[in-house]
Amino acid sequence: MCRREGCNLQRGMNFRLGGRMSVVLMSVRQGAPYADRVEDAGRTLIYEGHDEPRRAGVTDPKALDQPMHTPNGTLTQNGRFYQAAQGHAQNGSEAELVRVYEKIKGGIWVYNGVFRLVDAFQMTDNDRKVFKFKLELTDIEDDAAAPLRTDLVHNRMIPSWVKVEVWRRDKGRCVECGSPDNLHYDHDLPFSKGGTSLLPGNVRLLCARHNLEKGAKIR
Repeated sequence: MCRREGCNLQRGMNFRLGGRMSVVLMSVRQGAPYADRVEDAGRTLIYEGHDEPRRAGVTDPKALDQPMHTPNGTLTQNGRFYQAAQGHAQNGSEAELVRVYEKIKGGIWVYNGVFRLVDAFQMTDNDRKVFKFKLELTDIEDDAAAPLRTDLVHNRMIPSWVKVEVWRRDKGRCVECGSPDNLHYDHDLPFSKGGTSLLPGNVRLLCARHNLEKGAKIR
């Protein structure tokens, strides 16, 4: 994840990281610090904004409203994502593209794909205001801003429980060569040919080299 983004990701929300695409880190694990959730069989992500950072005078961030602005008046990451989402939802500006990574277990992050940031709102949760961001999955495979295909029914995003089961079954290694590095979740029957993301039996771990060699071929 850090190698791909070219930096150590120190926070969960990164608006236009390094002047490029935005990046968020998510988790739906029990005990995760934020209430992220996945809907519509993986097509939609509802991502929760982030709390006030710990600093002098802030002892319990969970007791405070999630901030729109920093103490000096500039936009926080919440504010930047919110402004971009509102620009699309209300004014029709081009939706922000966001790369999403998910933590499936301690120290293990997986890439969920490129999403469009389509809306944002604030809600009250435990007597404080939190941000919620709505993101929709695209068919973009890499960093290129390829045209979005809105005519497809998406289920490309692999559910968290499937990722955990496949990681356990394949022992965190490429099934072709045994490499533990730069792993990808691969559809045995390719998604483009009707393969499902919803069953562990159609998903496996491949290293980058074997994933690239396979492409969309059926073996």
